[in-house]
Amino acid sequence: MPNNKRPAKGPSTQPNRGSAKTARTAKPVEADPEELAQNLVDLALEITERDSPDAATLTARQEELTVLVRRMLRRRHDDVLYGAIEVAKYTDPDCCRLLRERVEEEAATYHVRGDDEVELEIDAFMIPLFVHSTGGLVQEDVFRDDADFEALMDSFRQSGLASAATRIVLVRHLYDLDAVDRIRYSDLQEMLREAGQAMRSRKLVATPAIAASMRPWIGGDYEPEDEAMELRFLFGFALKPVDDAFYKVPSGEAASDAYFEGRMARYRMWAGSVSPLLQRCLSRHPAEIELNFLYQDLFYGAKEQGVGELSMLATLAEVNQKLDEQQRAPDRIKAVVAPVEANGEPVLRINLYRLDGGAPIATVDKPLDLAAHLEAELEDLCDALGTVGLDGVLLARGFDAAGEPEDAEPYLSA
Repeated sequence: MPNNKRPAKGPSTQPNRGSAKTARTAKPVEADPEELAQNLVDLALEITERDSPDAATLTARQEELTVLVRRMLRRRHDDVLYGAIEVAKYTDPDCCRLLRERVEEEAATYHVRGDDEVELEIDAFMIPLFVHSTGGLVQEDVFRDDADFEALMDSFRQSGLASAATRIVLVRHLYDLDAVDRIRYSDLQEMLREAGQAMRSRKLVATPAIAASMRPWIGGDYEPEDEAMELRFLFGFALKPVDDAFYKVPSGEAASDAYFEGRMARYRMWAGSVSPLLQRCLSRHPAEIELNFLYQDLFYGAKEQGVGELSMLATLAEVNQKLDEQQRAPDRIKAVVAPVEANGEPVLRINLYRLDGGAPIATVDKPLDLAAHLEAELEDLCDALGTVGLDGVLLARGFDAAGEPEDAEPYLSA
């Protein structure tokens, strides 16, 4: 790794007694974007390296990283943040994960002082939905009823997903992936600032950044008889006191696990109970649509869930297509999965084999993020393949030139 130095400081702005006008107009020189990006990577790498410094130094580095990320967000330096994550991706997976998580968390939260000087936090959250229908959703039909929309917002507190002190506001728009993709880190921060002002004001407050994010859907031009499956996102803001005990995760592994299990149970109950209401919110023919919920998360975590599930569904569809082309029943085929490199990029390769052996009859490659947890990605893919009805799924270290698996072992679901 190159020996990179910290960004150079700008010139002094100390007033010059001989030229007061010059002193007033002088501005610090911003470091080069590539240097700022590398600085973020170096800090993240120092935090994640196995030979990390003592605890006090490590804490200081973590705080320094957070301060730098917040500064880039305030200055709308999205190019620096995205550039740093891209550099980290090819530097070290742990470093990239830490940096991306820190940037995404800071971008999706905003802190303000309330009228009583209590510190408040505003979170931008989303709920990914897969909507199954005949003919697809009609954008003009979504959230047309005021009472149903208000009831949907109230449901978060009523179901125990939010505390009594939390205020939840949903954006009255159902987002598609294209609209979500267009929201950059600093855009989301501006939306949070607008939401914070609007949620704390007794008067109507203009929210141009939020309004600009509500884009028409791309694609989805289904015929009336077409079976449609569409990824959509509920997008909202949660305003709460920073010290709200409702959101405090208990210390200790057992207590922490119980806390998150309880939240998941409440979320599943909410999803089941709110489905009829949400169906009415999304369609004039609510009985004709089916909803599948993914888990509620901060903005970028929810986006990752939706994209990941969409990618997995596409992979399974391709596997089923290969089986159809071979005109073979799934239970007469076994799959072997291994991480490989294809065209210079990492992928998870699925080779399909007849039970009596021989060369692979089909191959499907699923793209793999360089910063992904490999074991978790392998487990998710193997679990998904288990739903296809194959004779078996095996994990291998790789494949030889003839496509034969190396060190393959049966996958045992946890």
